[in-house]
Amino acid sequence: MSLISHTDRTVPVTVQARCATSPANAFAVIEPVELSRVFQAWGPFPGVRRSDNQTGDWDAVGQTRNPDLTDGSTADERLTELTPPHSFAYELTNFTGPLRHLIAGVRGEWTFTPDGETTVVRWTYEFKPLPGRVGLFRLVVAPLWRLYAKASLQRAVRAAEHDVRARASV
Repeated sequence: MSLISHTDRTVPVTVQARCATSPANAFAVIEPVELSRVFQAWGPFPGVRRSDNQTGDWDAVGQTRNPDLTDGSTADERLTELTPPHSFAYELTNFTGPLRHLIAGVRGEWTFTPDGETTVVRWTYEFKPLPGRVGLFRLVVAPLWRLYAKASLQRAVRAAEHDVRARASV
């Protein structure tokens, strides 16, 4: 069963950046990236130290892992969609940190769209707030998350560009 249904009131935050490589190359680096490489602490949001309990290579729908965050909290993550090299999606639930008081979970989706010689990488993080917390998310959390997401997306894009250049020089 999906975390978010068509009747839920959610708060999506979408950011995008251009990556100087093909969608296939960007996808190949970003989809399985080590989370600590991209998600670093900023403002009120913790970074990711590592992923624990990962099932498989993070290359099949249904695989799970537990991001271990820099504030000592964790969450459950499940890969819900995988369409190489175009997109992937996941759900995060069972947060143990402060977010457990605010959200039922999150649906994340990354898309990779060709744009000439580059790729437009879009990341949508769709929060499912607990009842009575939608306004707080729209007014406070979403604007702050957008800043965090932009920085994380830039690190993901830089990782993809770096890895592609490194493979080309070998």
